[in-house]
Amino acid sequence: MKKMTEGNVAKNIFFFAIPIFLGNIFQQMYNAADAVIVGKFSGKEALAAVGTAGPIMNILIFFVIGFSLGSAILMAEFYGSGDIEKLKKEIATTIKAGIIFICLLSIIALFSAKYILILMKTPPEIMKMAEDYLQIIIAGLVFSFLYNILSAEMRAIGDSKTPLIILIISVILNIGLDIYFIKELKLGVKGAAYATVISQIAAVIISILDIYYKMPVLRLKVREFTIDLILLKKTMSYSLSYAIQQTVIFTGAVFVQGAVNPLGIDSIAAFNSGCRIDGFILTPGDSMGAALTTFISQNRGAGKNERIFQGFKSALTMSLLYCVITAIFIFIFSESIMKIFIDSSEIKTIFLGKMYLRTIAFFYILTAICNTLQGFFRGLGRMDVTLAATFIQIPIRIILSYILTRYMGISGVAVGMGIGWIFMAVYETYLYMGYRSKRREINGVHI
Repeated sequence: MKKMTEGNVAKNIFFFAIPIFLGNIFQQMYNAADAVIVGKFSGKEALAAVGTAGPIMNILIFFVIGFSLGSAILMAEFYGSGDIEKLKKEIATTIKAGIIFICLLSIIALFSAKYILILMKTPPEIMKMAEDYLQIIIAGLVFSFLYNILSAEMRAIGDSKTPLIILIISVILNIGLDIYFIKELKLGVKGAAYATVISQIAAVIISILDIYYKMPVLRLKVREFTIDLILLKKTMSYSLSYAIQQTVIFTGAVFVQGAVNPLGIDSIAAFNSGCRIDGFILTPGDSMGAALTTFISQNRGAGKNERIFQGFKSALTMSLLYCVITAIFIFIFSESIMKIFIDSSEIKTIFLGKMYLRTIAFFYILTAICNTLQGFFRGLGRMDVTLAATFIQIPIRIILSYILTRYMGISGVAVGMGIGWIFMAVYETYLYMGYRSKRREINGVHI
């Protein structure tokens, strides 16, 4: 456990972000392992099926993460202010209400998955595989929720290392089961889905045991699992804003996938491999934003406004430096990176993926600005700002993807994403400058 209301600002954020970054990398490996192993042992059709199911799965996962993040902001605030009683009430409220909601969401998703795939213009040859994969993932969604909320609890009290260790164990298990189910048992995409769900169940069990034996501040008795309606209302206002935001993002991804699917199997496989690579590359920026959210939430609870703005500047500087280095690396080694996901004999698919990566690399620096601003406003509890920014970005991305793919193929999607990021960065920067000026006037904070 660690309070980030004291000590060196940049050091606090950096060392808290590292385990989150590594954890996000391993989280990406859940899907990446599915993609790599499915692609190698079950063919590009199976890879395309998993990729096509990805946006739908991500919508559901980020509803789950929305609950976790919304609650984590409040938990970090209560921990920063030293109000342990409210911290425990928040944990109990989120877990009990969240399980009810996720179960209802899973039932709806199980019945609607097929129709969403049809709306996405999924090719007939991969329809059944994509549907099978989704149904298994949806059935295990409650375990994903429990794992995410337990991890959020640990991070809220300043422990980002334990969730990382648990995730590493889970990912290793996932990869081992992937190989066994797909290569040995020939279960194809079903095997990948089974491996993911089983490894998440293992992560939940380990997390519960770790909290029970090592983190008494988070330990709850059975009678404490009640729903506090006041906290539930506040949690829902945060959680639903984030969940809606992420749902908009991945609903946008569903529509973008619809723009890519008519281009054929090679483009689908190349685009989804490129997106998985993007996921890895952009993870440090996401992690820095997540670390900044916790840092700001704890310091807001402690009433330390000056540290809030110092934290923003430190996180932005580190993110910008990383993105410049990464963009150069991706541009130079894009073809070699694509060959990790696609067999070397698939020359056309690799070429298409390379062009996508080289195009998107030009826009990576914008993600540093967007992610840092998102982390800043989330930490302040201003979920309305982050939601509005997403509503600006996503329609631009969708519209431009449908227009530009006609002329540029999947590289047109990259250009659409970049232009969307530009509008998002301008909007959030404008609000940040206004907020900074206002706090300077009210508190006399030097920022």
